[in-house]
Amino acid sequence: MPIRLEIVTVERQVYAEDVDIVVAPGIDGELGILPRHAPLLTVLRPGEIMVRQDGEESIIAVSGGFLEVLGDRVIVLADTAERADEIDIERAEEALKRAEERVSSAVSDVDLERALASIRRSQARIKVARRRRPRRATPPA
Repeated sequence: MPIRLEIVTVERQVYAEDVDIVVAPGIDGELGILPRHAPLLTVLRPGEIMVRQDGEESIIAVSGGFLEVLGDRVIVLADTAERADEIDIERAEEALKRAEERVSSAVSDVDLERALASIRRSQARIKVARRRRPRRATPPA
């Protein structure tokens, strides 16, 4: 019995499939959601949503938002969401560098918090993008 996952942003629907499990970055830690999960509403922190469907895993980077579980549906209202193959890793690394520079030159607490949020978003995007790259098997020594 699958569970329906929908991930949407203001701009588009990023994902809409029946899946076996969803693992998401809740505000208090990782959430694992299986079919027939208890109703739930939580804030998401920047990170990755892992989806398993028929034994295959997909990873989606989110920059925060909300997750709701109702019956056999999981709805993610994300600030931003990108599949691994949509992320330009070089641009994400440049954004991380800029955010780190802003942290060191932050004038106010608001500036610092915005820069730290940018760092968390960039780190999540980079992590997801790197996971999509094929890993080389190392030959035995």
